[in-house]
Amino acid sequence: MPNSPSPAPLVIFAYHEVGYDCLDLLIGRRERIAAVFTHEDNPTERIWFRSVADLATRHGIPVHTPASVNTPEWISHIRALQPALIFSFYYRNMICQEILDLPPLGAFNMHGSLLPKYRGRVPVNWAVLHGEKETGVTLHYMVKRADAGDIVDQQAVSIGPTETALDVFRKVTAAARAVLERQIDALKRGEAPRRRQVETEASYFGGRKPEDGRIDWTQSATAIFNLIRAVTHPYPGAFTTSAGRRLFIWWARPVASCRGKAGAVCSTAPLRITTGDGCLEITAWQWEGEAEHTDAAVAPPPHGLSLGQRLGEIAAHRSSPASS
Repeated sequence: MPNSPSPAPLVIFAYHEVGYDCLDLLIGRRERIAAVFTHEDNPTERIWFRSVADLATRHGIPVHTPASVNTPEWISHIRALQPALIFSFYYRNMICQEILDLPPLGAFNMHGSLLPKYRGRVPVNWAVLHGEKETGVTLHYMVKRADAGDIVDQQAVSIGPTETALDVFRKVTAAARAVLERQIDALKRGEAPRRRQVETEASYFGGRKPEDGRIDWTQSATAIFNLIRAVTHPYPGAFTTSAGRRLFIWWARPVASCRGKAGAVCSTAPLRITTGDGCLEITAWQWEGEAEHTDAAVAPPPHGLSLGQRLGEIAAHRSSPASS
């Protein structure tokens, strides 16, 4: 463990697993952390990740959870802390330029993709949804535009063909810790490497809402399977509708094609649904408000599915990148 804590304080903006692991690394190194800014947990969100606030509190670090740090009062408070470095580790709010300009050694963000690809929100989920075979993390200089600053370091992780977003996120979290550990001493010396992002290769994706898990059965079986594994537990889940009720599809697998229109039940034992190209065998599902089932050979009551019955609606999916 290094014996050279920061000569001047660090100010940390952090949340979620990446925030926890990166903060834990800095605490383990005995860095001087003047304050941690994080978020109040959203009561409507399933909180499956560790608490940055709890970690900081256990180590006697002041914790703040303002709705916005971009106010004169909070800017003045952060200025008084005289941070040498500012870090953002999965902090969800934009930080204004006036704060980013405070630390003499710079402000740095850890982003969950191989920038310039997948700028924006929930990059791991988007990468899985699009069937990528690789993603990673990027430590970069923070600038006014989100995720657009010069790159300090990156580390790639693989995405297996049946891995879920949670599987990949765990690898991304470990990679984030490794990148920070590799670069922290150079950052403290003001000697961090930097290279510009290639803007022509950039893509940007926004946040996702539970409604974005609606299945469009006219898509291919592979595309729908990618959606399922991108939003399955602990995320809100992919779903379709039948008789006015939501049917969540927590797991499935593409199988040989069935005959029928997209969204039609082509088998009930096992449960298989025809797609726009191929067929999905459903292996874990749940009627909204009821228990989850993993026996695909049993149709879920009270609205049992019958051969030829069509599920869902054609939905518009946010699956195309916006311009950076």
